Amino acid sequence: MEPTPARQLPGDPQRFLRSGRLEAMPRRWRDKLAVTRYLAVRAMPVLLEPVTERELTDRLSELTLDPAGLRRAMVDQGLVQRTRDGAEYWRTERTEYDES
Repeated sequence: MEPTPARQLPGDPQRFLRSGRLEAMPRRWRDKLAVTRYLAVRAMPVLLEPVTERELTDRLSELTLDPAGLRRAMVDQGLVQRTRDGAEYWRTERTEYDES
């Protein structure tokens, strides 16, 4: 008999991931927020650490099929700031998914 997979809570953003990757952004706003916040922490675990656009895109490519869309969502939601020319990004907001 196979073990039962861990049950995911309704608000858990991991329920939108398949094999650890986001295939499509959820439709509901609160789910989009949760997924974006969760993936921002996975892609940029160190608060205020600057990363280049290329490095961030590479990190996001491991987490989603649309890295540019996720990067834009992180900026739009105020989780990530960027330089005026978009060359560097850094996460500015602590989330509920950060380790204490």
